[in-house]
Amino acid sequence: MKVIHLISGGDTGGAKTHVLSLLKHLNDTITAQLICFRDGEFAQEAREMGIPTEIFAGQNIIKIYRRLRRYIEEGGYEIVHCHGARANMMGALLRRGMKLPVVTTVHSDYRLDYMGRPLGKLTFGTVNTIALRCFDYRIGVSDAMVDILISRGFPPQQLYAIYNGLTFDAQPTLAHRTAYLRGLGAQVEEDSIVVGIAARLNPVKDIATLIRGFALAAKVCPRLRLVIAGDGAERDRLAALARELHIAEKVCFAGWISDMDSFYQAIDINTLTSLSETFSYALTEGARYALPTVSSRVGGVPYLIDHAVNGFLFPARDAEALSRYLAELAGDGELRRRMGERLREKAAEKFSLQKTVDTQLAIYEDILRRHARPKSRRDGVVICGAYGKENAGDDAILSAIIQEMKEIDPYMPITVLSRQPMRTRLTYRVNAVHTFAFTKWKRAMKHSRLYISGGGSLIQDVTSRRSLWYYLYNIRAAKRRKNKVMMYGCGIGPVIRPRHQRLAADYMNRYVDAITLREPDSLQELRRMGVDQPETCLSADPALRLPDVPDTLTDSTLFSHGVPLEGEYICFALRNWPGVEGKLEAIRAGAVHAYRRHGLTPVFLAVEKLHDPEVITRAAEGLAVPHYLITRPESPMAIIGVLSRMRAVVSMRLHALIFAAGRGVPLVGLVYDPKVSAFLRYIGEEQFVDLEELNARKLCDMIDAAVSRRREPDAVERLLEIEKRNMAVAERLYRES
Repeated sequence: MKVIHLISGGDTGGAKTHVLSLLKHLNDTITAQLICFRDGEFAQEAREMGIPTEIFAGQNIIKIYRRLRRYIEEGGYEIVHCHGARANMMGALLRRGMKLPVVTTVHSDYRLDYMGRPLGKLTFGTVNTIALRCFDYRIGVSDAMVDILISRGFPPQQLYAIYNGLTFDAQPTLAHRTAYLRGLGAQVEEDSIVVGIAARLNPVKDIATLIRGFALAAKVCPRLRLVIAGDGAERDRLAALARELHIAEKVCFAGWISDMDSFYQAIDINTLTSLSETFSYALTEGARYALPTVSSRVGGVPYLIDHAVNGFLFPARDAEALSRYLAELAGDGELRRRMGERLREKAAEKFSLQKTVDTQLAIYEDILRRHARPKSRRDGVVICGAYGKENAGDDAILSAIIQEMKEIDPYMPITVLSRQPMRTRLTYRVNAVHTFAFTKWKRAMKHSRLYISGGGSLIQDVTSRRSLWYYLYNIRAAKRRKNKVMMYGCGIGPVIRPRHQRLAADYMNRYVDAITLREPDSLQELRRMGVDQPETCLSADPALRLPDVPDTLTDSTLFSHGVPLEGEYICFALRNWPGVEGKLEAIRAGAVHAYRRHGLTPVFLAVEKLHDPEVITRAAEGLAVPHYLITRPESPMAIIGVLSRMRAVVSMRLHALIFAAGRGVPLVGLVYDPKVSAFLRYIGEEQFVDLEELNARKLCDMIDAAVSRRREPDAVERLLEIEKRNMAVAERLYRES
């Protein structure tokens, strides 16, 4: 593979480090030629590192363009890779004149690159903003940067994320820490606990918050010292702030430090207080030395730091929260050691230089495959369902369907109809339009090959007649635009009004090609309605196929809600429903019984963020045993992680039962809707009761039976095999269209 990299040649900081270290190691595997548009320190360093480097200097853009185009053609380069404004301008010209794929790496927020330089923003900034829209593919230096690009309208499925990587080889040990720190000007003793930060003294780094937070923490732990490595226009103001807070003798402004290895070995706690950040080298540098870290929750930082697991995150500008975490780390040497080791392990696994190189090579291979993929007037899939409504079950279904579509074809264009299209784009990295943006999704149907009415019980009229009409209308619209139409791993009914039964049966018979169902009761409902034209088969809920959850995410979710990681738990997942209020006493009795009889601490979990917190809070009121509430889990994956840690799950929520079943956790179902009992019967689960018939004795008996069972990995595997039928049918329809 031959790739040509274009860059201005005047770059500094993180962009310089990223490009030079990446190209040095890429050339061990492929040909990565560097073209600079001016000579200087950047090009000289590249030559010294053994990177093949050429200088294409001059002011005549057309002349440089022609020379560069000849060079690319004669050299047989397969990809053009750009870095920075000037390179992006040239890349945009090359894309128009050549058939090669052109990609750019976005190293920072291009809207902020020329902050404080109005002329540069007007000229180079404007040109760069326009050029970025002209590329085939874009790479953001962190998922946070990709999110920024998506939020500004760049196509999600043509974006990649890469992280600045470092080597994690063993580093030489600093012989005299105290002497080194005193040499920087720090007033330290042998037992001092040193907080450090390496950053420009620039407003965006918000060192003032660090100084304020440190001042509060130092009152709790007088041994704390702060060393600030960096310089800038804010230095005098920050020094004055330290004097004002009476901590000047504990704060050292060390200026620029060239030997950063010694700096990170000398400090005990690493910090970052930025207001905006893509992904900071300072954090991975600190992770190399297993430093416990406290950082503002900005940009790509949460991709490295799992709160309370391998570091602490605080809201930007919140000095009090920062001070609490500094004091906690200062007072517990074992906590510092444990968090630092966990951070190093994660960074070495996910953010090493070799990982960065491997990611870049995989991106190049992916781009070449995409570029070679035959172009077609009709391509991709439109997915419609109850998405973007803050319901973890529906979000999990969407996640699973997207995952399976990408298994069919990794480059399949995907458009989702969502009540929150921007959030859907950011979460799933696919195109999304609003549920009621009729013109937009009809246009998408004109170019797609497959329409999926996805998951859940969409064909029903109990909760809403209008939703039934909406989903049927969409099915007809998709078929009229020559899509194959599939209802995917869904439940059917109940449809209680005869007119609606006739309407639904007519539309499904006329416009649907295939239906896969998540349980047998839905098949019976279809037959009762007279639906016999579409191909129909039993499968299972797509959410069963979601991958295992990283322990760090589960640990962080539990910790942030005060749930000790080492406990034994039983989960209660409830929902607001007519009659549930009268059953809360029985549920409390079941929770107390589980604790006193089996030693299981109750955890009340909100699956649907908008309405569930209220009912689980009421259920836990006055509970006479220890218990915990998880009211706002961050994502469906966080919910799955929590459920996987349970000894048993008692749930009204169907998808809590599905998630737990997918992990082999014993279940107790509280049935408020036939779809709940239908699913439980389908998987062979006997412990369930209608909500109307629930009482304390029945619930306690079912909990006893569930807890006495062991997890059943074989049953999980059977469910997963059945679920694959969804994807098999979808793939056949997609290929046939």
